[in-house]
Amino acid sequence: MTLSIRENLSSSLSRIFPDTPDSGPIHFFSAPGRVNIIGEHVDYAGGLVFPAAIDFRTNFVIRTNGLGTFRLYSLDFQSEFVTNDLIYSEEKSWANYILGVVSEARKLGLRVEGFDLAFTGNIPQGAGLSSSAAVEVGTAFALSKIFHWDISLEKIALLAQAAENHFVGVNCGIMDQFVIAVAKPSTCISLNTESLEYSYHNLDLPGYEFYLIDSQVPHSLKESEYNNRRKEVESATSKCNKLSPEVRTLSQANFSLIEKANLTQSEFKRATHILGEKSRAQNVIRFLKDKDAEKVGKELFSCHESLSQNFQVSCKEIDFIVEWFHSANVLGARMIGGGFGGCVLVLDKEGRSSSLFSEFEKEYFRKFGLNAKIYKFSISEGVREDS
Repeated sequence: MTLSIRENLSSSLSRIFPDTPDSGPIHFFSAPGRVNIIGEHVDYAGGLVFPAAIDFRTNFVIRTNGLGTFRLYSLDFQSEFVTNDLIYSEEKSWANYILGVVSEARKLGLRVEGFDLAFTGNIPQGAGLSSSAAVEVGTAFALSKIFHWDISLEKIALLAQAAENHFVGVNCGIMDQFVIAVAKPSTCISLNTESLEYSYHNLDLPGYEFYLIDSQVPHSLKESEYNNRRKEVESATSKCNKLSPEVRTLSQANFSLIEKANLTQSEFKRATHILGEKSRAQNVIRFLKDKDAEKVGKELFSCHESLSQNFQVSCKEIDFIVEWFHSANVLGARMIGGGFGGCVLVLDKEGRSSSLFSEFEKEYFRKFGLNAKIYKFSISEGVREDS
């Protein structure tokens, strides 16, 4: 965390929420955004995912206040929220990610008393880079330190996921919170989202780079059909389980089983994506070990086609971006995140991104009237305390 960010956070906290006689010392924390290289929309189906933390971060300052009150401030929204109650706020939705963490912590019997918290960050909001999960994990980690919880990073991830599921109302999987909690620099995580077994893998493709194209189409999980997709997956899983009781998640099924399971047309499409993504994720991990960028890229294109056609979570703007970069002969591209907007992940040779984007952004604006953005990123570490 840079000195200017620290000073901005601490001065904002003191200005908005004056010290009390019982104010504790201030602490600084930060949590990253994330990209998922492969394994999309499978983290609530027991699938294999391959995410990494990125060097876009949300920064926090926090202290106990001795008031029994939660005093929260978002620098980015220039908005404060003060409450004693853990009640969902319709007006200040950003506060729900913090209050949800407090609510879930108390359910677990973890000590949470009054605190002051301010935060700011450079993770693009609505871009599918997990800005909300960064707030949840960052808050949970910060609370674990100032209230001295005996809790692992893995349990912090589960607590943060529960906050989004139960308090915010988005039935997300575990991937985002998990990678933000446990990530290490320069590595991706291979995570089995059923067993939560994971391992670290270097992301090393000399001469090639990943970057992001932001469609500027706002991505909102709650307002989208994200929860509907999860219901379809759960229904398909239940039907498969009736035929084969050992199948607890859809990723454990096979194509023969889903053909026999009397799935609806929509359920069959969702299941087809999840089973195909299982194979694609395994392939990408193997190809990265072999440093075979071209084969990795082909799997990215295949993933996007399935997300668009089988899982039906893309949109015309995102499909256009992928098709445009495909025609420009990049190695691979696909939508990332929950869908219905957000970002496209691109894999290409180093040195081409600026010229390609300059050409692309003009055509994209002509077609959709939107100003796309390009984000270069590095693989980063997970949640941390900043000294």
